[in-house]
Amino acid sequence: MGGISTLSASKHWHNIPTSAFPNNSRILNQFIDKITSIQFNHTFKSSGKENPFSCFALDASRESIPPLVVVGSANADLYVEIDRLPKEGETISAKTGQILAGGKGANQAVCGAKLAYPTYFLGQVGDDANGKLITDALEGGGVCLDRLSRLDDVPTGHAVVMLQAGGQNSIIIVGGANMACWPQTLPEEDLEVIKNAGIVLLQREIPDSVNIQVAKVAGSALVPVILDAGGVDAPIPIELFSFVDIFSPNESELARLTNMPTETFAQIIQAVGKCHKMGVKQVLVKLGAKGAIFFTEEEEPIIQPVISAPKVIDTTGAGDTFTASFAVALVEGKSKQECLRFAAAAASLCVQVKGAIPSMPDRKSVLDLLQSL
Repeated sequence: MGGISTLSASKHWHNIPTSAFPNNSRILNQFIDKITSIQFNHTFKSSGKENPFSCFALDASRESIPPLVVVGSANADLYVEIDRLPKEGETISAKTGQILAGGKGANQAVCGAKLAYPTYFLGQVGDDANGKLITDALEGGGVCLDRLSRLDDVPTGHAVVMLQAGGQNSIIIVGGANMACWPQTLPEEDLEVIKNAGIVLLQREIPDSVNIQVAKVAGSALVPVILDAGGVDAPIPIELFSFVDIFSPNESELARLTNMPTETFAQIIQAVGKCHKMGVKQVLVKLGAKGAIFFTEEEEPIIQPVISAPKVIDTTGAGDTFTASFAVALVEGKSKQECLRFAAAAASLCVQVKGAIPSMPDRKSVLDLLQSL
């Protein structure tokens, strides 16, 4: 296994203006010091010491703990492997094509369940072959589907995933059942599951109105809510932000939603500051090959470098893996630093396998990787 990649001290991550931290220059200075001082080796040897990650081991009382509840999308993903994206008006041939289960909600639910944490999925699929494909994948991953709805006259959501060399992808989604026919008020059985959750995960591949309702109910029961920014390319309602505990975009989503550049650390900090002004106190920014940063308003950011993979096959689902793994560690009571490291290890394993749901790692594999570093 590869080790933790060096966090580059390139010009992109320096010269952070004090205006990025208008209320606390001390935090800014500590942040810059941390960036410039972090050094990680690419190879590690076992120390033979006691496993420092034993805190992630399963405990006997697990059956009684409040579950992870994922409310979101489920898609049938059509994967096409291509050398490059087609130009306007151009037709190109794909090397291969296959249909796999996916969707941000389904991905995150399977990730939670494969990490051996009790997980519910609340979502909608059509009564069709793609719906069965997704249902089988969720059940195979160990997800509780008591609250999954099957719609008669609406097709299951689907997506086209254009997978390029090096594992990078471009995705087009068709909402289908994910965006249609949601009840104006969720059934009481759904609301009870949400109220009794340990943590709730939301994304933006279902209607904002559903997310707002879920977040309100969770908030009234003091259940923390994480909103993954991936999905609909539209502004997030301020009402939804007001009920979210942790907002989790990647850098391109952060740029789009704040209308601000995010190419440097300084720009990311300023964009996150705009999120704080919109009402979210905690922001988890996923930076792909550059790792992740957790921001809490008026506190020093926590930097998590990427844990490199020997070979990147497919990055589809890596962000969902990171978010869901972070949520699992968080609901288990781990520190933010531990949560980030656990999530980074899970995401590193995810990118080594083709497909979203098929690539979700189990807990043992994540712990084995952490122990090997």
